[in-house]
Amino acid sequence: MELSMLAVGLGFLLDLLLGDPRWLYHPIRLVGHLISGLEKLLRRIFPGTQKGELAAGVFLLALTAGLTPAAAWGLLFLAGRWHPCARFALETVMCYQLLATRSLKDETMKVYTALKAGDVEGARRAVSMVVGRDTAVLDDIGITKAAVETVAENTSDGIVAPLFFMTLGGAPLGFFYKAVNTMDSMVGYKNERYLYFGRAAARFDDLVNYIPARLSAVLMVCAGGLLGMDAPNAWRIYVRDRRNHSSPNSAHTEAVTAGALHIRLAGDAYYFGKLYEKPTLGDADRPVEYEDIRRANRLLYGTAVLAVLVFLAVKGVILWVM
Repeated sequence: MELSMLAVGLGFLLDLLLGDPRWLYHPIRLVGHLISGLEKLLRRIFPGTQKGELAAGVFLLALTAGLTPAAAWGLLFLAGRWHPCARFALETVMCYQLLATRSLKDETMKVYTALKAGDVEGARRAVSMVVGRDTAVLDDIGITKAAVETVAENTSDGIVAPLFFMTLGGAPLGFFYKAVNTMDSMVGYKNERYLYFGRAAARFDDLVNYIPARLSAVLMVCAGGLLGMDAPNAWRIYVRDRRNHSSPNSAHTEAVTAGALHIRLAGDAYYFGKLYEKPTLGDADRPVEYEDIRRANRLLYGTAVLAVLVFLAVKGVILWVM
């Protein structure tokens, strides 16, 4: 247990130092291949009816959420049979690759750099790499808001939630979370292809993110206060606007960010060529500006550091008491 906690901490530091270098193969790509392969197989096995697709989606969820952490546990078990240090080193690398603090900052700062240089088309290309919405229609302020929103939302999905699950159960439980989250990002759409097939994955993703999303919001408010941002307003907007989203979890950290920065986020957006009307988050106390991307990343880093310190401290106290 103690070595697993140390692996989480060192993995977090490696993420801050190295980010996501392109030369290093990311294990989540294997999870994506697994999901794609299982989708093709299950669509051949189950009929294309509503009930058939719902059943296929349940099997996809069970197989992906079961096989992914089992594979991680198996690799760690084999490494431990060879040498305990090998297991520790492997778990450290696994924990590192499950986090996205540095890469989220780096990718969104590319948007900031392009905007500051007046390269709106380059900023549009850069933001298209980190958001799911259509970016061709976005102006410079729309691009800025999209970058800030993805930093806010992924503070939970990409950092706090994986840390939460890794602290509970090491790298295998972290891979369980990332498998569920990856399924949701691949099949959790309400379009013709995935409305029924992806329903189980989407609902289960809502379930596993329920606690992490709310922990992320509280930690983000605290981090904002420590960084000199407006923590009382962040909390006020969070309480008021945290339900302003079709997802039960997605608005929590975005609402905190909007309140901390005194800006308005979210609103209508295009996805796959279709305009979706969405409520806004926060108050337009001032116009959105390019520097808000930098401010959102400061809040991201503050929240990430606070999360790892709090989670590991709580786990350490629990182990000491036991």
